[in-house]
Amino acid sequence: MQSTPQQGIVLFAHGSRDPLWRLPIEAVAQQIKTISPSTEVVCAFLELTSPDLPTCVQKMSEQGLTHISVLPMFLGIGKHAREDLPQIMQELKASYPNIQFDLRRAIGEEPELTLAMANIALKSIDQ
Repeated sequence: MQSTPQQGIVLFAHGSRDPLWRLPIEAVAQQIKTISPSTEVVCAFLELTSPDLPTCVQKMSEQGLTHISVLPMFLGIGKHAREDLPQIMQELKASYPNIQFDLRRAIGEEPELTLAMANIALKSIDQ
């Protein structure tokens, strides 16, 4: 995937008090940077970990980004994905009318991830 410098991706996750919890999310961000060096990608968190989504959007806006895709890094659709995130997105859209926001569906709803998890689970019996 190629991207212009005016576009960015926010990997949005829940957050945790444990600093090691964020490592897999940051690994995904690093993979994106490796695949598409021109794509601005950041990690944002709902709670317990910083930065939060509004802070990331503010920085991306200051960099001149005009399109931000927010990818919820949730396996399932719970209260955070169904209620909290849409509310935050409404507030961001009102605060940054010059930015086009794309709220993606939760990563756990992507067929490619479901297939990858099934293949990982089958590794133990395929050996």
